[in-house]
Amino acid sequence: MEKIVVLTGAGMSADSGLKTFRDSDGLWEGHEISQVATPQAWERDRELVLDFYNQRRKQACEADPHRGHQALAELEEKYEVTIITQNVDSLHERAGSTDVVHLHGELSKVRSEEDPSLIYDIGGEAVEVGDTAEDGAQLRPHVVWFGEPVPRMQKASAIVPEADILMVIGTSLVVYPAAGLTDLARPGIPKYIIDPANPELVDYSGWKHIRKTAEKGTPPLASELLDR
Repeated sequence: MEKIVVLTGAGMSADSGLKTFRDSDGLWEGHEISQVATPQAWERDRELVLDFYNQRRKQACEADPHRGHQALAELEEKYEVTIITQNVDSLHERAGSTDVVHLHGELSKVRSEEDPSLIYDIGGEAVEVGDTAEDGAQLRPHVVWFGEPVPRMQKASAIVPEADILMVIGTSLVVYPAAGLTDLARPGIPKYIIDPANPELVDYSGWKHIRKTAEKGTPPLASELLDR
C-alpha cells in the first residue's frame, strides 16, 4: 500500500471558519502573539492566556470539518495516510483521519506546567487559574508556544521520507522548523501543493500547484488519487 504524507497548516482550518494569527493585521483574534502565545506571556498573565485559549477551544469545538478534511480521510480506503499538521484543532480526526501528528499541540488538551508528561483531554471545557494537575501544578494549554521546542518534529522528520506521495495544504511553508520538512521527501515522488497563493518554497520544481482553497482543491485531488 502506498503512503501519502500530508502537511497541513492554517489554510486548512480557515476554511472551517477558524482564524489564525497570520491574518493581514498580524493579530490573532485581536491579540499580539507576544501577549498570548509565548512562555513570557504565561508568566506575565496566566489569566489572560487561559481565557484566550478557552475561547479558541470553544470555537474549535463548534467548527465543523469541511469537504477537504473528509476527502483526506477517504484516502485511507486505498492508501496509508499520515497527516502532519501545524493546526491545534481536531478537525482532521473528527473528519475520520486516523493518523494525525500535531506539531504544535492540541487545543482539546492541557498539561501540568511542571511535568509535560501529565496531559489531560478536556474536550471543549474551560481551564481557570487554580486548576491543577495531579502533581499540584497549574494546568496550561497543551500547545507549543513561540520560543518553545517542537517535541514532535523528530517524529515528523522520520515520516516524510517514507512518503510515496507528498501533499502540502494551506500552509505558507515559512515557519521553521516545519518549513524544512518538504526537503526530507525522496526525490522523484509526486508532490502537490493546494493553496491559492504561491508558497515560499526554495525549490519549486517537481511540484504540482493547485491554486484553490483547501476545501475546494483537496476533494478533486483525492478523487484523482483514488481513481488511479
